[in-house]
Amino acid sequence: MNPGSSVLARVSRERMHLSLMLGLTFGTGIVDAVGYLGLDRVFTGNMTGNVVILGMAVVGADDLPVLGPLLALIGFLAGAALGGRVLRHQQQKWTARTTWLFASVGLVELALAGVVLAAHDDPPRAVEIATTTLLGAAMGVQAAVARFVAVKDVTTVVVTSTLTGLAADSVLGSGKGGGSGRRALAVVLIIAGAAAGALLLRWHLAAGLVVAGVVVLVCTGIGAWHDRVAAG
Repeated sequence: MNPGSSVLARVSRERMHLSLMLGLTFGTGIVDAVGYLGLDRVFTGNMTGNVVILGMAVVGADDLPVLGPLLALIGFLAGAALGGRVLRHQQQKWTARTTWLFASVGLVELALAGVVLAAHDDPPRAVEIATTTLLGAAMGVQAAVARFVAVKDVTTVVVTSTLTGLAADSVLGSGKGGGSGRRALAVVLIIAGAAAGALLLRWHLAAGLVVAGVVVLVCTGIGAWHDRVAAG
Protein backbone atom coordinates (compact mmCIF):
# COMPACT_ATOMS: atom_id res chain seq x y z
CA MET A 1 0.00 0.00 0.00
CA ASN A 2 1.46 3.38 -1.01
CA PRO A 3 1.78 6.20 1.56
CA GLY A 4 -1.25 8.06 0.26
CA SER A 5 -3.44 4.99 0.55
CA SER A 6 -2.11 4.33 4.04
CA VAL A 7 -3.18 7.81 5.14
CA LEU A 8 -6.62 7.44 3.57
CA ALA A 9 -7.11 4.02 5.18
CA ARG A 10 -6.91 5.63 8.61
CA VAL A 11 -9.75 8.06 7.84
CA SER A 12 -13.23 6.77 8.62
CA ARG A 13 -15.92 6.90 5.96
CA GLU A 14 -17.95 9.33 8.08
CA ARG A 15 -15.09 11.79 8.44
CA MET A 16 -14.10 11.49 4.80
CA HIS A 17 -17.65 12.06 3.58
CA LEU A 18 -17.97 15.10 5.85
CA SER A 19 -14.74 16.58 4.48
CA LEU A 20 -15.80 16.00 0.88
CA MET A 21 -19.27 17.52 1.35
CA LEU A 22 -17.67 20.56 2.96
CA GLY A 23 -15.41 20.88 -0.08
CA LEU A 24 -18.44 20.75 -2.36
CA THR A 25 -20.11 23.41 -0.22
CA PHE A 26 -17.18 25.73 -0.95
CA GLY A 27 -17.64 25.02 -4.67
CA THR A 28 -21.34 25.88 -4.43
CA GLY A 29 -20.48 29.29 -3.04
CA ILE A 30 -18.28 29.94 -6.09
CA VAL A 31 -20.94 28.83 -8.57
CA ASP A 32 -23.68 30.90 -6.93
CA ALA A 33 -21.45 33.99 -6.98
CA VAL A 34 -20.82 33.46 -10.69
CA GLY A 35 -24.51 32.98 -11.40
CA TYR A 36 -25.76 35.91 -9.36
CA LEU A 37 -23.05 38.47 -10.07
CA GLY A 38 -21.97 37.40 -13.53
CA LEU A 39 -25.07 35.82 -15.10
CA ASP A 40 -28.01 38.16 -14.48
CA ARG A 41 -28.79 37.54 -10.81
CA VAL A 42 -29.53 33.82 -11.02
CA PHE A 43 -28.72 31.41 -8.22
CA THR A 44 -27.74 27.98 -9.51
CA GLY A 45 -27.32 26.18 -6.19
CA ASN A 46 -29.46 28.11 -3.71
CA MET A 47 -32.97 27.51 -5.03
CA THR A 48 -34.55 29.36 -2.10
CA GLY A 49 -32.95 32.50 -3.50
CA ASN A 50 -34.39 31.81 -6.96
CA VAL A 51 -37.89 31.21 -5.59
CA VAL A 52 -37.77 34.52 -3.72
CA ILE A 53 -36.43 36.33 -6.80
CA LEU A 54 -39.24 34.85 -8.90
CA GLY A 55 -41.84 35.97 -6.37
CA MET A 56 -40.58 39.54 -6.53
CA ALA A 57 -39.96 39.47 -10.28
CA VAL A 58 -43.51 38.50 -11.23
CA VAL A 59 -44.74 41.81 -9.82
CA GLY A 60 -42.01 43.74 -11.61
CA ALA A 61 -39.91 44.59 -8.58
CA ASP A 62 -36.55 46.20 -9.41
CA ASP A 63 -36.56 44.74 -12.94
CA LEU A 64 -35.60 41.33 -11.57
CA PRO A 65 -35.25 38.50 -14.12
CA VAL A 66 -37.92 35.83 -14.47
CA LEU A 67 -36.73 33.47 -17.20
CA GLY A 68 -33.23 32.82 -15.82
CA PRO A 69 -34.26 31.90 -12.26
CA LEU A 70 -37.24 29.89 -13.54
CA LEU A 71 -35.16 27.78 -15.92
CA ALA A 72 -32.43 27.32 -13.31
CA LEU A 73 -35.09 26.06 -10.90
CA ILE A 74 -36.47 23.66 -13.51
CA GLY A 75 -32.94 22.49 -14.33
CA PHE A 76 -32.20 21.92 -10.64
CA LEU A 77 -35.34 19.81 -10.21
CA ALA A 78 -34.51 17.79 -13.31
CA GLY A 79 -30.95 17.20 -12.09
CA ALA A 80 -32.12 16.19 -8.62
CA ALA A 81 -34.65 13.78 -10.16
CA LEU A 82 -31.92 12.27 -12.32
CA GLY A 83 -29.63 11.81 -9.32
CA GLY A 84 -32.41 10.19 -7.32
CA ARG A 85 -33.29 7.88 -10.20
CA VAL A 86 -29.73 6.69 -10.71
CA LEU A 87 -29.24 6.03 -6.99
CA ARG A 88 -32.67 4.56 -6.24
CA HIS A 89 -31.43 0.95 -5.83
CA GLN A 90 -28.02 1.77 -4.38
CA GLN A 91 -27.33 0.59 -0.84
CA GLN A 92 -23.80 1.81 -0.11
CA LYS A 93 -23.23 5.54 0.14
CA TRP A 94 -20.27 5.65 -2.22
CA THR A 95 -20.06 3.44 -5.28
CA ALA A 96 -19.14 3.89 -8.94
CA ARG A 97 -22.50 5.59 -9.49
CA THR A 98 -21.77 8.13 -6.76
CA THR A 99 -18.41 8.84 -8.37
CA TRP A 100 -19.81 9.25 -11.86
CA LEU A 101 -22.64 11.52 -10.76
CA PHE A 102 -20.33 13.82 -8.82
CA ALA A 103 -17.81 13.74 -11.67
CA SER A 104 -20.53 14.75 -14.13
CA VAL A 105 -21.13 17.90 -12.06
CA GLY A 106 -17.47 18.91 -12.29
CA LEU A 107 -17.30 18.13 -16.00
CA VAL A 108 -20.42 20.19 -16.74
CA GLU A 109 -18.93 23.14 -14.86
CA LEU A 110 -15.69 22.89 -16.82
CA ALA A 111 -17.55 22.52 -20.13
CA LEU A 112 -19.66 25.59 -19.37
CA ALA A 113 -16.49 27.49 -18.47
CA GLY A 114 -15.29 26.71 -21.98
CA VAL A 115 -18.55 27.97 -23.48
CA VAL A 116 -18.39 31.20 -21.50
CA LEU A 117 -14.74 31.65 -22.36
CA ALA A 118 -15.51 31.26 -26.06
CA ALA A 119 -18.17 33.96 -25.74
CA HIS A 120 -15.48 36.41 -24.53
CA ASP A 121 -16.33 39.03 -21.89
CA ASP A 122 -19.97 39.63 -22.82
CA PRO A 123 -21.84 36.37 -23.54
CA PRO A 124 -25.16 36.68 -25.40
CA ARG A 125 -28.36 36.40 -23.39
CA ALA A 126 -29.03 32.93 -24.80
CA VAL A 127 -25.63 31.73 -23.60
CA GLU A 128 -26.26 33.14 -20.13
CA ILE A 129 -29.65 31.42 -19.90
CA ALA A 130 -28.28 28.10 -21.16
CA THR A 131 -25.34 28.32 -18.74
CA THR A 132 -27.45 28.99 -15.64
CA THR A 133 -29.97 26.31 -16.62
CA LEU A 134 -27.30 23.65 -17.04
CA LEU A 135 -25.53 24.80 -13.88
CA GLY A 136 -28.83 24.47 -12.05
CA ALA A 137 -29.18 20.92 -13.38
CA ALA A 138 -25.63 20.07 -12.30
CA MET A 139 -26.22 21.45 -8.82
CA GLY A 140 -29.46 19.48 -8.62
CA VAL A 141 -27.49 16.30 -9.30
CA GLN A 142 -24.95 17.30 -6.65
CA ALA A 143 -27.66 18.02 -4.09
CA ALA A 144 -29.38 14.68 -4.73
CA VAL A 145 -26.15 12.72 -4.37
CA ALA A 146 -25.13 14.68 -1.27
CA ARG A 147 -28.56 13.91 0.19
CA PHE A 148 -27.93 10.22 -0.47
CA VAL A 149 -24.47 10.34 1.12
CA ALA A 150 -26.36 11.92 4.03
CA VAL A 151 -23.80 13.90 5.99
CA LYS A 152 -25.89 15.52 8.72
CA ASP A 153 -26.23 19.31 8.46
CA VAL A 154 -24.20 19.52 5.22
CA THR A 155 -26.36 19.57 2.09
CA THR A 156 -23.64 21.30 -0.05
CA VAL A 157 -26.18 23.74 -1.58
CA VAL A 158 -28.02 25.57 1.23
CA VAL A 159 -27.21 26.64 4.77
CA THR A 160 -30.57 27.86 6.11
CA SER A 161 -31.27 24.57 7.90
CA THR A 162 -27.64 24.46 8.98
CA LEU A 163 -27.91 27.92 10.56
CA THR A 164 -31.18 26.93 12.22
CA GLY A 165 -29.58 23.88 13.83
CA LEU A 166 -26.53 25.87 14.85
CA ALA A 167 -28.59 28.52 16.63
CA ALA A 168 -31.28 26.21 18.03
CA ASP A 169 -28.76 23.82 19.62
CA SER A 170 -26.39 26.54 20.86
CA VAL A 171 -26.06 27.66 24.48
CA LEU A 172 -28.53 30.43 23.65
CA GLY A 173 -30.99 27.81 22.38
CA SER A 174 -31.59 24.30 23.68
CA GLY A 175 -27.98 23.90 24.75
CA LYS A 176 -27.83 20.42 23.21
CA GLY A 177 -24.77 21.24 21.10
CA GLY A 178 -23.53 18.48 18.84
CA GLY A 179 -22.58 19.19 15.26
CA SER A 180 -21.89 22.86 15.89
CA GLY A 181 -18.40 22.59 14.41
CA ARG A 182 -19.52 21.11 11.10
CA ARG A 183 -22.44 23.50 10.88
CA ALA A 184 -20.27 26.54 11.45
CA LEU A 185 -17.68 25.25 9.00
CA ALA A 186 -20.32 24.69 6.31
CA VAL A 187 -21.50 28.28 6.68
CA VAL A 188 -17.95 29.65 6.63
CA LEU A 189 -17.06 27.62 3.55
CA ILE A 190 -20.04 28.71 1.49
CA ILE A 191 -19.24 32.33 2.41
CA ALA A 192 -15.60 31.76 1.48
CA GLY A 193 -16.67 30.19 -1.80
CA ALA A 194 -18.92 33.13 -2.62
CA ALA A 195 -16.07 35.54 -1.84
CA ALA A 196 -13.68 33.53 -4.01
CA GLY A 197 -16.22 33.49 -6.83
CA ALA A 198 -16.66 37.26 -6.63
CA LEU A 199 -12.90 37.77 -6.75
CA LEU A 200 -12.49 35.38 -9.68
CA LEU A 201 -15.10 37.35 -11.63
CA ARG A 202 -12.65 40.26 -11.66
CA TRP A 203 -10.38 38.07 -13.76
CA HIS A 204 -12.92 36.39 -16.05
CA LEU A 205 -16.47 35.04 -15.90
CA ALA A 206 -15.19 31.55 -16.70
CA ALA A 207 -12.56 31.52 -13.94
CA GLY A 208 -15.00 30.71 -11.14
CA LEU A 209 -16.53 27.85 -13.13
CA VAL A 210 -13.08 26.39 -13.76
CA VAL A 211 -12.15 26.52 -10.06
CA ALA A 212 -15.54 25.11 -9.00
CA GLY A 213 -15.24 22.28 -11.52
CA VAL A 214 -11.75 21.41 -10.32
CA VAL A 215 -12.92 21.43 -6.69
CA VAL A 216 -15.73 18.98 -7.51
CA LEU A 217 -13.44 16.67 -9.50
CA VAL A 218 -10.77 16.66 -6.79
CA CYS A 219 -13.35 15.83 -4.12
CA THR A 220 -14.78 13.13 -6.36
CA GLY A 221 -11.37 11.60 -7.03
CA ILE A 222 -10.47 11.54 -3.34
CA GLY A 223 -13.85 10.03 -2.47
CA ALA A 224 -13.47 7.25 -5.05
CA TRP A 225 -9.90 6.55 -3.95
CA HIS A 226 -10.91 6.41 -0.29
CA ASP A 227 -13.79 4.07 -1.06
CA ARG A 228 -11.46 1.65 -2.86
CA VAL A 229 -8.95 1.77 -0.02
CA ALA A 230 -11.62 1.31 2.66
CA ALA A 231 -13.19 -1.59 0.77
CA GLY A 232 -9.79 -3.22 0.29
